[in-house]
Amino acid sequence: MLSPKSTETVRATLPAVGGAVGEITPLFYDKLFAAHPQLLRDLFNRGNQANGEQQQALAGAIAAFATTLVEHPDVRPDAMLSRIAHKHASLGISREQYKVVHLHLFAAIAEVLGDAVTPEVAAAWDEVYWLMANALIALEARLYERAGALHGATWRSCTVVEHRQETADVATFVVRPDGGGQAPGFRPGQYVSVQVTLPDGARQIRQYSLSGRLDDALQFSVKRVAGDPAGEVSNHLHDHLDIGHTLDISHPFGDVALDDGDHPVLLASAGIGCTPMIAMLGHLADTGSARRVIAAHADRSESDHAFRADLEQLTAKLPDAVAHVWYERPEGAWPADRTGLIDLSRLDIPAGTTAYLCGPLPFLRAARAQLLDAGVAAADIHYEVFGPDLWLGAA
Repeated sequence: MLSPKSTETVRATLPAVGGAVGEITPLFYDKLFAAHPQLLRDLFNRGNQANGEQQQALAGAIAAFATTLVEHPDVRPDAMLSRIAHKHASLGISREQYKVVHLHLFAAIAEVLGDAVTPEVAAAWDEVYWLMANALIALEARLYERAGALHGATWRSCTVVEHRQETADVATFVVRPDGGGQAPGFRPGQYVSVQVTLPDGARQIRQYSLSGRLDDALQFSVKRVAGDPAGEVSNHLHDHLDIGHTLDISHPFGDVALDDGDHPVLLASAGIGCTPMIAMLGHLADTGSARRVIAAHADRSESDHAFRADLEQLTAKLPDAVAHVWYERPEGAWPADRTGLIDLSRLDIPAGTTAYLCGPLPFLRAARAQLLDAGVAAADIHYEVFGPDLWLGAA
């Protein structure tokens, strides 16, 4: 909770800081990478830096956290903090790095706002920063403790034991930890970070959802990414990673995971967003769940739909499950019972349903709105987005 004095100062300056945060965050990253170029080379996603998405996500998180502190002083945005903490833990972020961020972030604030940053204003926003940072440090410490790792040392060398194509653009990799031992457990819906060395020597990291459970290995699936910038890690994995190759994998993390209740569940996805959903569906089938399960997926066509056969087979194993699929360009009869974009309002969604969503941001916005209109409680709608979460604080 902010001190009363800082609360008034932050409330008074929030419009100015919020209005300038779009200038502050790019300048912050420029300063950070100038002082620590290895962070851009070996930690931050260079693609998201190039397209500006990381800057937007940081700006949104800061603004949302500060707004909550002044408008709802007795409420901490735990959902937002949990999401950030899981992502940080998957990257191995340490408490010392928060001091580095503080130094360059406040230098950027002072440069953009100039004389408006009085000692009183600086002290108030310093309090905001450390409230957020210390909350994240505590959350991340608990995640590291659960993973059995100290200070973010969750990386483990793994060897690829299987590589198969799901579609022309989606590949699944099965990796087994080197040195023997069991693969770490995970909750359906979680992801791992994958670190690879690229041709220029950079050791870039990306997160990929675990798409299936194996006793002694981990399975994750990767979609080839076109565009500018192209997905340099995802495409590198497609082109260069094969059986016998090694790479570093983090412990599984992620705050969007299937619960263990008995109430109805809706799994809705679009495109490569099917990967955490197929893991959830597989878990339900493996445990013989009697829950009412609705699986809904949207894709461009049958040939683009990864795990299409798995969707049919897994729903068939469950006693009370149904699958609905929308294709923009259907190529056959099954299972495209809809044409075009997904429309969850056309489904019979039981009362008490918990919904899990994964896919591009436009899909998430539309699906969430449809579920709210259908009477699903906002607290029961959980979403995962691949890449920087531009929706933090706004959903």
